[in-house]
Amino acid sequence: MSKETEPYVPASQNLPEFTLLAIGLGISLSVVMCMANIYVGLYAGMTVSAAIPASVISMGILRGLLKRGTILENNIVHTIASSGESLAAGIIFTVPALVLLGIWTKFNYLETTLIAMAGGLMGVVMMIPLRKPMIIDQKELRFPEGVACAEVLKAGDRGGADMLGIFTALGIGAAFKVMATVLGVFKGSVEGAVRVGRTGLYAGTDISPMLMAVGFIVGWEVALLIFLGGAISYLGAIPILAWGLDFSGGVTDVIGNVWDTRIRFFGIGAMVVAGIYSIIKIAGSMGSAIRTAVRGLRGLEDTVSLPRTEQSITGKALFGLMALSLALSGTVYFVMTGAVAHTLLTTVLMFVLAFFFVAVASYIVGLVGSSNSPVSGMTICTVLITAGLFLMLGYTGTAGMLATLGVAGVVCCAACTAGDICQDLKIGQIVGATPRRLQTGEVLGALVPAFIIAPTMTWLQQAYGIGEPVSENLPALKAPQAVMFEKLVGGLFGQGEPVPWNLVGWGAAVGIVAILVDVMVLQPRKTKFRLHAMPLAVGMYLPWTVTFPIMIGGAVFKFVDSRSRARGDSDETRQSVVHRGLLFSSGLVAGEAIMGIVIAILIVAGLNLPLLTGWLQTGWMVNTVSLLGFSGVILLLVRKALK
Repeated sequence: MSKETEPYVPASQNLPEFTLLAIGLGISLSVVMCMANIYVGLYAGMTVSAAIPASVISMGILRGLLKRGTILENNIVHTIASSGESLAAGIIFTVPALVLLGIWTKFNYLETTLIAMAGGLMGVVMMIPLRKPMIIDQKELRFPEGVACAEVLKAGDRGGADMLGIFTALGIGAAFKVMATVLGVFKGSVEGAVRVGRTGLYAGTDISPMLMAVGFIVGWEVALLIFLGGAISYLGAIPILAWGLDFSGGVTDVIGNVWDTRIRFFGIGAMVVAGIYSIIKIAGSMGSAIRTAVRGLRGLEDTVSLPRTEQSITGKALFGLMALSLALSGTVYFVMTGAVAHTLLTTVLMFVLAFFFVAVASYIVGLVGSSNSPVSGMTICTVLITAGLFLMLGYTGTAGMLATLGVAGVVCCAACTAGDICQDLKIGQIVGATPRRLQTGEVLGALVPAFIIAPTMTWLQQAYGIGEPVSENLPALKAPQAVMFEKLVGGLFGQGEPVPWNLVGWGAAVGIVAILVDVMVLQPRKTKFRLHAMPLAVGMYLPWTVTFPIMIGGAVFKFVDSRSRARGDSDETRQSVVHRGLLFSSGLVAGEAIMGIVIAILIVAGLNLPLLTGWLQTGWMVNTVSLLGFSGVILLLVRKALK
């Protein structure tokens, strides 16, 4: 093995790794990260990778508080935690749509848990045979985010104060959420609209450090694309669609109704095109990914005799886990369809589809990282394929929607989980972890958090409302993907209003134009800025109050990076600037999200919020205080990054 590829901990060295402390801490963080990402995903339509935050928190507890712990223990902790986070990402896309459609009156515990367990376990067992052929043999896969997380682990092993920044930010994010939701000092959003001729214009922003931090994490280019998508909808499509409407009830309400009933479908059209294009664009990689997966399955062997850093779980254990995942999937499909023959057919077809998307998701994570994996596109394709299958089988109405979303939920969980696991296994290769111990941890991380998903979403639904608010004082969680699938699947199966295909078509046309501009104009000129269709489509679909703070966070990322370059910092120093900003942003996200869950539990328990009312809540005062508080967090992020 060359020096460049030699693991941080050599195979000959046996450090404490799969310890009870690491397992317990990893499972605890997997539950916390899963709950937090359910909140973030339902709020903003995207989740944040748990790898780096979990690594830093683990180092803070093991090395900072307990004065013990090895890099391999820290690696086990973040691996288990990442599995819980990715499980949340798979669930929030599809399962809430069942409640929004009225098929479920609440988040049914048994069905939700089975979907999460079946999909999460399927993602793990399908990824295990891919480890060697995809992570070791495929040299072109660089795993950029995995390499970055491995550097965080190595830096923590050498010592440092990075964990202080993330814990400080976690406290600030939690405190801001308390000030906004519990006390009512800050407003949830500041917005306004004006009449312009026979139509209207709207502007607004959520007062959310979490969303701003998400923008910093995704970076300037992606944040700008999301904002441009919002501008297409709010400055272009909405004024056209609102032309000549009756504004006597208020301009803001009219524009909100246009967005809710029409712009959603406009955004769906763009997202469908972007999703299909993302699959076409990686068609060559797909073939390689599938061939790699097949080689891994054919090459299964018991690896106990190999060096520690090459020992995977045994072939018998893998096939046992695969049988369990098939049994869980079949149980979900039978619960959803109620027909044995259709369950058998669906189990086979969806297993093949899941294997396909697991291979694709893993390959793309290796190319561009988990943050840029086209999971949204794969989920849209899965839902359309599943809906087509059940329509051909004669399913209609509620039965068809239940079967489609339940089946697609398993595949989505599998793809989301596999992408994160692929990255975790790469991190393990770099630091010198034992693969079979990581894989065992991933199974735990995919199964244990499944039990808290339904209660978490129930608390959030009862406290804030999903899609629609339950209180005038607290904004609802917008759940953009779930609402999208509610509209799409409901229209396909005749539930509610038919799908306005003309708006879907116009949205698709915007997506096609964006692709053509990118391919024919920007790509030949090799410009740094590219008009990627998926983030643009996501921005077209999201409320502008969500896209605006994300854009602010991206702009902060651009500013601190440019400022670092302007003062002549070395490449290493600029990387440290961005790294500190990412850690602080991760803390803001985790703090606000975790406190959001805690507050939801308090509301369900009977606490009437906000506690402060009266003059502080009205007029210009609350808007001014909210904007000042939000600006203070932005300036603090800049200061922490450039320190």
